[in-house]
Amino acid sequence: MKRKTVRSAAAAAAAVCTALMMSVCYYGRTLPDEFRTEYGEKLTLGTALPIEAVRAEGNTLEAFAGNGGGERLSLELFGSVPVKEVNRTSMKRPRLCVGGQAFGIKLVTDGVMIIDMKKLSGVCPAREAGLRVGDVIESLNGEQVGSNSRISELIRASGGEDCVIRYRRGDKSRECTLTPVFSAGSYRAGMWVRDSSAGIGTMTFTDPETGAFAGLGHSICDNDTHEPLPLSHGSISGVRIDGVTKSLRGEPGQLLGEFSGEDIGELTLNCTGGVYGIMTDEPIEAVSYPLGFAHEVHEGAAYMIAQTDGGEPERYSVTIEQVAPSDCPHDLIIHTDDSRLIEAAGGIVQGMSGSPIIQDGRLVGAVTHVFVDDPCGGYGIFAETMYENALKAVGSAGCEREAG
Repeated sequence: MKRKTVRSAAAAAAAVCTALMMSVCYYGRTLPDEFRTEYGEKLTLGTALPIEAVRAEGNTLEAFAGNGGGERLSLELFGSVPVKEVNRTSMKRPRLCVGGQAFGIKLVTDGVMIIDMKKLSGVCPAREAGLRVGDVIESLNGEQVGSNSRISELIRASGGEDCVIRYRRGDKSRECTLTPVFSAGSYRAGMWVRDSSAGIGTMTFTDPETGAFAGLGHSICDNDTHEPLPLSHGSISGVRIDGVTKSLRGEPGQLLGEFSGEDIGELTLNCTGGVYGIMTDEPIEAVSYPLGFAHEVHEGAAYMIAQTDGGEPERYSVTIEQVAPSDCPHDLIIHTDDSRLIEAAGGIVQGMSGSPIIQDGRLVGAVTHVFVDDPCGGYGIFAETMYENALKAVGSAGCEREAG
């Protein structure tokens, strides 16, 4: 009997140890390596199991963005089992003017992107040269090119002679030789390219301290290649919303409108986290909210701010269903049951990307995508990530102005 009791206790202890090790591995993999907190605030994590943050050895770090000091912390499960070491930076919590209004985006590419290829007289010169859809052409025979028309002019003028093309694939620059063929009355390369894009998104916030703006929550991509468009320069402007095409299951709707008025901002960054730049006009008056850090976001009630017509942006209730889900690259999964939004737009629609998400009185995120099969659900991005990108946009704009 005693032996059975001992074996049962040993089995139970082994099960506990296994569960503990699995929890440590899970949190070690999913928790970020960097945290930011307000001056004097303790780092607290909303994890299912209690994790405490205690000072680690050699904890002094450089200040973040000149705002304050940093330290090395050890995250410990149940206050005793080490999970991982992280960096914590203390800073003044920014207050950001929350948007929710639609705005127009005009982007000119850095080089021209190949969006399609076709055979001409049985051959595709571009493909034969080693080019692919998604490549960005930077120069042709030593001349920098920034428009569809100029590339066409140079290829037509080649007389069928070899053309040296400098192009970019991902982060690497490459070179190839393309031999145009005569087709339909002129010399051609068998490739279609794009040099600009325009559309409607939603403003997430403006930063009164730096003059930066942030919106959209995801990059502007080419409709054909789905690759982010490389930014040369661009601008944002006001938009007059005329209405909305409602979202249906399997068919996301969209905001309907047209650009109105002068440009109000300079676009300096197009990245996976949205579009960013500097306001050149007086920002639209808006209520300011403190920034919610990523680790403060939790599952539960929140609201988004968005437009569905030509009126002012309105609040619509949402639920944050998952935070940093491990099985997808997005920060948030959200869902709305707000009858007003469903009646007006069928749920979330295209053009609402960038709509700010407020939780516990803080700006914690922005809407990025709508679910095609469930227009009441979608993905979101942390506001902290967008704030970091806004700082980069300010820095890059400053460097460009100084260099100019």
